[in-house]
Amino acid sequence: MKNKINFGAIIVYYVIAIICRYAAVKTNLLAGVESEYLRILLRGVGPAIGALVAIKLFALNNPLSLKGIYKTVLIPFAIYWILPVVLISSVYYFTLGKFPILLMFTIVVYGLLEEIGWRGFLQNQLKSLPTFYSTAIIAILWFAWHLNLEMTSSNMLFLGIIFFGAWGIGKVYIKTGSLLAVAGVHSLNNFFVKGVHETELIIILVLLAIWISFIIIYDKKTKALATQTS
Repeated sequence: MKNKINFGAIIVYYVIAIICRYAAVKTNLLAGVESEYLRILLRGVGPAIGALVAIKLFALNNPLSLKGIYKTVLIPFAIYWILPVVLISSVYYFTLGKFPILLMFTIVVYGLLEEIGWRGFLQNQLKSLPTFYSTAIIAILWFAWHLNLEMTSSNMLFLGIIFFGAWGIGKVYIKTGSLLAVAGVHSLNNFFVKGVHETELIIILVLLAIWISFIIIYDKKTKALATQTS
């Protein structure tokens, strides 16, 4: 029997996520926050707060796992956080003379705050739906959450990217169950806020190749061990 969708929990989640996002980016609420890194995190904290409140309020059996299928949290932390942060910071150092490792880690934590909501909570709540429908709902709500609703060509392109991201990151979450993993993948876009050029594109492709290969190899290894012990 398929799990019923808890629409009340989803509404509570999304209202909180939107309110927090609006307060952070459309008001002067963060004007007094001196730390650039803290301002970044506060702009993305809404989905995490919304998810935690909805889960608690409705007493949901909604796991939010950092490690997912991996034996220890260190595995996804090393592959999906340390690897991209060190790689991208090193490239910035050799090309621009900067080593923004603290900023890179802030961006990944920002991604985690979002992913607690979009994948950890919302995708889990919509898992009884066919993939296309759940992906479309998540993509539309995720796009609207950014509060850039003008019907411009750039925003329509962004909606397409959001849809593709919701599908791709959703696949990673299904395979790994790890919030650390999806936060790392999510952050690929946020690492390059000034645009994607040749160097950035190479980094993205390299990381995606490593991550996809790791998921496939780990999945095969897990299934092989399960077969041996059964």
